[in-house]
Parts: sequence; structure tokens; C-alpha cells
Amino acid sequence: MAFLADILSRVQPSATLAVSQKARELKATGADVIGLSAGEPDFDTPDNIKQAAKEAIDRGETKYTPVPGIPELRKAVADKFKRENGLDYDPEQVIVGTGGKQILFNAFMATLNPGDEVIIPRPYWVSYPEMVALCGGESVFVETTTESHFKVTAEALEAAITPKTKWFLFNSPSNPSGAAYSHDELKALTDILLRHEHVWVLTDDMYEHLIYGDFAFATPAGVEPKLKDRTLTMNGVSKAYSMTGWRIGYAAGPLELVKAMDMIQGQQTSGPCSISQWAAVEALNGPQDYVRDSRKVFEERRDLVVSMLNQATGLHCPKPDGAFYVFPSCEALIGKKTPEGKVIENDADFVTALLENESVAVVQGSAFGLGPNFRISYATSTEALTEACTRIQRFCASLRD
Repeated sequence: MAFLADILSRVQPSATLAVSQKARELKATGADVIGLSAGEPDFDTPDNIKQAAKEAIDRGETKYTPVPGIPELRKAVADKFKRENGLDYDPEQVIVGTGGKQILFNAFMATLNPGDEVIIPRPYWVSYPEMVALCGGESVFVETTTESHFKVTAEALEAAITPKTKWFLFNSPSNPSGAAYSHDELKALTDILLRHEHVWVLTDDMYEHLIYGDFAFATPAGVEPKLKDRTLTMNGVSKAYSMTGWRIGYAAGPLELVKAMDMIQGQQTSGPCSISQWAAVEALNGPQDYVRDSRKVFEERRDLVVSMLNQATGLHCPKPDGAFYVFPSCEALIGKKTPEGKVIENDADFVTALLENESVAVVQGSAFGLGPNFRISYATSTEALTEACTRIQRFCASLRD
């Protein structure tokens, strides 16, 4: 359509949202679909957070707010970074957006010129390269492997850096793989970044509190304080507090960058929802019991899913340290045929046949830049996960040479 902007030709729709929509459509026809594609906790928002929102409404906190967020929330974010990450930020260095996506988009919009490069480890969250493209930049992908537990090495990062590199975009724990970097693994990367002073770091810490076992979370600016002045640390309340629909993300970084993002947001959406911001204040400042309790449940679900998938014919599923995703390989099943005689030529064929044959909705790994794999979100009930993995085992066993 000639009326539309040329830049749209560089952008693809979200594969995760597309799978979720297809699953909803099948459910509407009466199919017993188990959806494992959505990246949101199945728990309700904690009661104390909902109560804070109700009280904000009753107080009349229903007007426009400052573009970068209400002072109370910016202070709560600064306090959180100090308390949990050892990072000192003034509230003026904090910006609150309508979800983490807006934070990332505004950062790219404020900094990318045509031809600027953003280094992104593969597999990646589906929206990263699309945001870069919309803002005029170029994505440079760094490969990882199942053997490396989907973590980029210092050597690979070094090789990807060019004079055009503007950002290194980093996500730990990772969507889609659940991979999380230890302090020492991060130090190896930050040592490389210290030698390239033109490269900034944009770290997506949205899954910070979803880590398991004895794993200790680390973030680049905390590991290497010398990088703090060229790091934007992004986080939010969506995953940790089951607040996806409240749409609150936040970040802290150098004041000049935050002011530029503030200016863009002022011409875009202005301040986020006032009620959601007051709810987020309570999430960050209030009791943290929910975070601990939900993490325990997610860890049990992770162990269940990894065990059952590794019992399925032809699947290999590494055990991730964080988030609520697994990213199993179905490479051994490529070339096999379904009971109907369809050849599984790639991971997209695998997930399509799985949905058609067993009514289980997952997302193909190629949507995240790495296949033949697929992503499962285990942010759903244990009963549903057990049934879904049983169906996956049955489907894999049904494939023939």
C-alpha cells in the first residue's frame, strides 16, 4: 500500500503475539488448546498492590502525571537500584514508561542514527531487532549455542564490535532461553566493553527476580562500575509482581540520556497511567513475599518441564537458571514425518504440526533468531504443563522417518 511508510517493510509482526492469537482462535472453536506461548505469569497481582491502586483512585490520583513518572515512583526505583543492585542513581536519572518496550524504544529513538549498529545476542526477544529497525539502526547478531547455554562469549562480542556500534543490548535472565550470566561471565564481557569507549550498554533486567537455585543475579553496571556512565539499566514490575497489564517499565542511566528519552516520551504518550504508577510504588516499597513465593513455584515448574521434555523422543532441553522459559532443540526431529505424512522441515513446521495434532501452542525458535528450537513458557498451572508435556511426548513419538 503506497500510503504506508517505507520503514514498515523492515519490520515483522510479533511471532509470540501471533501464536497466542492463533491459540485463542482455536479455543474459540472448542479445541482443547494449551497455550504455552505467552510471556506473563499466571498469578494475580498481589492484594497489597491492588489495594494501593484502589486507594490512589479514592485519593483522586487520576490526573496527568509528570512525563518521566511521579516523584514517588522515581524515588522508589532509585531506592530499589541501590538496595538490590548496589547502583546509586538520583531520582532525576530515572524514567518510567508504559512498559519496558517503551523504555527500550525511546532509548533507541534518542540515540540511533541511520547505520548505527546494535549488537544483540542470538536467540533474542522478538521485539529487539524490530525496535532497532524502526529507529533506523542495524542489528548485528552474535551467535550462541546450546553447548554454551545460549550465552555470548567475550571473543564473540569483541568480534562483533565495529566503529558503527552504538549499543550492546543485553538480557539476563533471557527471553527466550532463560540463560542467566554469572558475575564472572559478565565480567568477561564488561572487560571487553571497557576497551571500546564508544559502545553503550542497554541491559534488560526484566526477569531479575526469577532466578533459581543458588544462582546470584548480576547486572553490567554493578559488575563494572566504570561502565555506569554509559549504561542504561532497564527493569519493570511486569514479571516480578505479575503486573503485565499495568504497563510499567523503568530505567536509570546518565542524566543526558534520560532527559532525551523524557523529551521523546513527552511528544509520544506523556506520563504513564497514574494509577499504575502508584501500584508500582507499593510493589517496589512494600512486602516482597510474593516474589519469593512465586519464584519457588516457577522453579518447581521449570524442573518438571525440563524433565518431561528430555524424556520426549528427539528433544534436548537444557535447564535454564532464570526467567520462565525453556528453549529445547528439536534438531533430531527435522526431516521426520507426521502421521499425516507432512515432513517436518524446520522448527516452524514442528510447532505448527504440534498445534494441529496435539493442540499445544509454542513458539518456533527461528522467531527468536535461532533454530531448530522452540520456546515454552511455563508460566501456567502445573496441571496444564503436565498435560502439555505429555502431549508433546506423544507427538514426538508419533513422528516417523
